[in-house]
Amino acid sequence: QVQLVESGGGLVQAGGSLRLSCAASRLTFSSYNMGWFRQAPGKEREFVAAISRSAISTYYTDSVKGRFTISRDNAKKTVYLQMNSLKPEDTAVYYCAADLAVSLRTMGHEYDYWGQGTQVTVSS
Repeated sequence: QVQLVESGGGLVQAGGSLRLSCAASRLTFSSYNMGWFRQAPGKEREFVAAISRSAISTYYTDSVKGRFTISRDNAKKTVYLQMNSLKPEDTAVYYCAADLAVSLRTMGHEYDYWGQGTQVTVSS
């Protein structure tokens, strides 16, 4: 079955950087828009960023604009999230997801496949 496997999470000090990766298998990766979501303890899952299948279009939630960059490598079937200037409020489990829709979407329930998540902890 389809697998999305995230990696790259960890513990970092405020102001630091991390690069998350999400590798897909058994998925026609280039046919899917890809998104990153996060869920902090006691909070609902929230949209972070999305990238179109061709990487022409990207979209970010306001709180990460200018700090996070989503990218993808269709040959490697991998999507990335470069996170700079990290803040304690960025602490969460980060999930990647795949969406077969034409346009970029921000609602998690509209995505077709999900990874298991990777923990990001930002200390103050």
